[in-house]
Amino acid sequence: MNFLVDAQLPRRMTGWLTDSGGDAIHTLDLPESNRTTDDQVIEVADREQRVIVTKDADFVDGHILHGRPARLC
Repeated sequence: MNFLVDAQLPRRMTGWLTDSGGDAIHTLDLPESNRTTDDQVIEVADREQRVIVTKDADFVDGHILHGRPARLC
């Protein structure tokens, strides 16, 4: 399973997810780092079929109301 860990969570979470057999990146790994907008995070996650791991309620709202992002936890 592929994951994209959002900015408000620690980067070390990507290591734990990778050690558990997943493929994980953090927003710090994206070209604009933690300045990446929510829309850009969603684009990357949907394009690469990644589950967004987040505490950000905006992602939950978007998922429920608009189906974006496609995968969220």
